[in-house]
Amino acid sequence: MKKRYTPLPRLWLMTDLRMGERLIPAIKALPGGAGVIFRHYGMERKARLALLSDVRRIAKARRLMLIVAGKGGKHGRFRGAITAPVHSVRERIEAERAGVKLLFVSPVFSTSSHIDAKPLGRVRLGLLIQQSKCPVIALGGMSARRARSLRAFGIYGWAGIDAFTRR
Repeated sequence: MKKRYTPLPRLWLMTDLRMGERLIPAIKALPGGAGVIFRHYGMERKARLALLSDVRRIAKARRLMLIVAGKGGKHGRFRGAITAPVHSVRERIEAERAGVKLLFVSPVFSTSSHIDAKPLGRVRLGLLIQQSKCPVIALGGMSARRARSLRAFGIYGWAGIDAFTRR
């Protein structure tokens, strides 16, 4: 039997501890076919696993791709990772050599999740991804409007945290 191909999502929710009680509603509001990268690194192991179980159940019911970041996850800079965070050309090349399928390039714009990080801006984003062998997800201060404005640079999609949790 031929294996069915599922395209990688173009829209992603990156989770973090700041989301608190807004996490589950944000996941439930995502359109089918979107993706979630579950991070929540700072949680106690038992609580993290319980939350991950809830997130898994919702993701399955909503047909969302779920990737668990961290040790043994599928998001990171290591062989076998599906996705990887990228902040420089060197990191992009390393991720591509490791066989990553999707690159999360950040921070494109100023972001409240990494206040001290210098944003790439449009020009540096374009230079960083211009020879990419993998599809690129723009991350950092993103919104649907900003993602549309970056289409000319060849981004595959976008990801956010606050864009999905604003009250």
